[in-house]
Amino acid sequence: MMKLVRREWLGVMLASSGLLLIGSAARAEDAADWDKIVDAAKKEGKVTVYTAALGQTSHQLVAKAFEKKYGIPVTFLEARASEIRERVRTEQTAGRYIGDLSHNGSTTSTLQENEGAFQPYGSLPNLPLVRAPFKAEGTRVPVFATAYGILINTNLVKPADEPKSWTDLTDPKWKGKILSDDVRALGGGSVMFFVLYDKLGREFHEKLATNEPVWSRDQRTSERRVARGEYPIWIPMTTNSYAAMKGLPVKLVTPKEGYTYITYEVALLKNAPHPNAARLLMNYFLSDEAQLIHDSQGLTMVTKVAAPPTNQEANAIRNGHLLGTTDASRQDEMLKLAKEIYK
Repeated sequence: MMKLVRREWLGVMLASSGLLLIGSAARAEDAADWDKIVDAAKKEGKVTVYTAALGQTSHQLVAKAFEKKYGIPVTFLEARASEIRERVRTEQTAGRYIGDLSHNGSTTSTLQENEGAFQPYGSLPNLPLVRAPFKAEGTRVPVFATAYGILINTNLVKPADEPKSWTDLTDPKWKGKILSDDVRALGGGSVMFFVLYDKLGREFHEKLATNEPVWSRDQRTSERRVARGEYPIWIPMTTNSYAAMKGLPVKLVTPKEGYTYITYEVALLKNAPHPNAARLLMNYFLSDEAQLIHDSQGLTMVTKVAAPPTNQEANAIRNGHLLGTTDASRQDEMLKLAKEIYK
């Protein structure tokens, strides 16, 4: 009996060893295939990205690091999300394929995917690094998230009066004193409306509406208006913009419920002229090097990266709870509700 058990055990061990050898061979084959992608990408010699992340310093930092690593220059064309979507639609309808990658917020990316603007990207070695709540779809890969909190002017808001949560903004003392991105139009304000409607309910928005937020559609100007003391509060404040306001009398508040956020994704455009270079850049976006570049700019990383130690404030931003994001299928419904509540 003991011999039989021993022979069975040996058989299992040999089988396991065989599986390990097969697994190693598969990994070696995958690595060889990816080396071919890298070689083909270098022969293509360039990659063009259509991005809706206007004014992001991280673009050029990532492009510079990618070119240094692979010798392939990256060109970013910046425009608003709707303009990027229309440009891609127009080019593809005309059979003129110029862009390689779309770099857009998840809502617009979903709409573009439904329009057939993308093609599958195949396998990418860094895909297993993506962490929850982020995920890679069949055509779309997350690259970073923009998180939104509350900006206050520290000269106008006493420490005891600082809002600690989104619900604190409904306090009557803030009536007429909140500068806000317009929740009735696409942008950070609509993301905030969407998430807080789902998490805090309609009653929250009805109370906030009685405080008569002052609408704005110019994020950069609004941040500076709060810094100058025109208003004590700006919502929603992007965490990546806050880094550029160092030294000004402002503070980014992390709401206790968490940040609202939007994920930025890259997708391989249909009939991209440089598909291998595009895939290589997609994979590079998920590398530790690229993710830490985004992190250095106050953006939220989407992969499992052991980031180097930083100051307490930076860690609060990096590790802040993500409360929720939008759903493209409900976009029209939520915009209608926003217009109904905030008249």
